[in-house]
Amino acid sequence: MTLIDTHAHLYDEKFDDDRIDVIARAREAGVAKIISMGDTMAASAQAVQDAEEYPALYAAVGIHPESACVLTDEMRRQLLTWAQHPKVVAIGEIGLDYYWEKDASRRALQRDLFAAQLNLAREAGLPVCIHDREAHEDTLAILDECATPDQRIVFHCYSGDAAMAQRLAERGWYASFAGPITYPANSDLRDALAALPRELVLVETDAPYLTPIPWRGCPNASYVMAHTVRFIAQLWDVTEETACDQLRANTEAVYGSWW
Repeated sequence: MTLIDTHAHLYDEKFDDDRIDVIARAREAGVAKIISMGDTMAASAQAVQDAEEYPALYAAVGIHPESACVLTDEMRRQLLTWAQHPKVVAIGEIGLDYYWEKDASRRALQRDLFAAQLNLAREAGLPVCIHDREAHEDTLAILDECATPDQRIVFHCYSGDAAMAQRLAERGWYASFAGPITYPANSDLRDALAALPRELVLVETDAPYLTPIPWRGCPNASYVMAHTVRFIAQLWDVTEETACDQLRANTEAVYGSWW
């Protein structure tokens, strides 16, 4: 099989000692390309640098809601400059996180930053990778206000239910599933997958986090993504090859073809 890990954090210090080996093992496991997602300005810079160094890596740039700040003109210019790089394929990960942030003023700052980066993505002509944790309604409201009908939107590590999945499908937005869909307690995620048209489903690792079963408890990496893909194939009642072909086609519809 040939797959693309649509969301990982290869710049993370956990990979400093074995980044080359992780990429090599991923390719041996059928994961030919990996999108390394930025979550701060510094991490975005590193993701771009790593993409220049490693042919298998591509980058996304953006500021995560946990690092919410006022988007200065200088930061905006830098993000737009990175967006023109041939190996930068998205603005992300951006969005809202109400799980960790309870302060009303900080949540408002998250919303302002989210809207600003959505506008930036529209200007850059790039798809958007969304972080949405316990903020579904505000996330959807801001997207409905700021996103254009043709903008490619991906909900990374989808955490909503089947009803929300249907709302995404109505808008033509994508849901990306990671290791948690394999956890026995997460029946809501499996119901959400079933509610989505198969052409709107992506797969990811979020490495080094969210390791799928049977590796749960160990650091995650792109080379174990096959377990998540195998699980999705079983839920779809199709062969692994058919699932891989569908997931790869979906990824290329969002991020482009790099073969």
